[in-house]
Amino acid sequence: MTKSRPEIIRYPIVTDKATKYIENNVYYFSVNKKSCKTEIKKAIEDIFDVKVKKINTINSPPKTKTIGRFKGKKSVYKKAIIKLHENHTINLFNNEE
Repeated sequence: MTKSRPEIIRYPIVTDKATKYIENNVYYFSVNKKSCKTEIKKAIEDIFDVKVKKINTINSPPKTKTIGRFKGKKSVYKKAIIKLHENHTINLFNNEE
């Protein structure tokens, strides 16, 4: 069963570190835990109409969270680090110039 594009790419990760890498054509996305690199590449190329050069994926481990006397775990997520070719960019922020 193939997943649709919105099921693969969940949302862009916008942190200080991620925004620094945008200048180098590197973008961070939270993706479905079960997606592979080829599915992620096809989804990014179809959604944003860009050419992907390289993809790295990271599975983040569950982190322990304590609220008062109760302990729990945060959910696990998968992060994709996507490097684009030189002439391609993704407009994450709607800057109308």
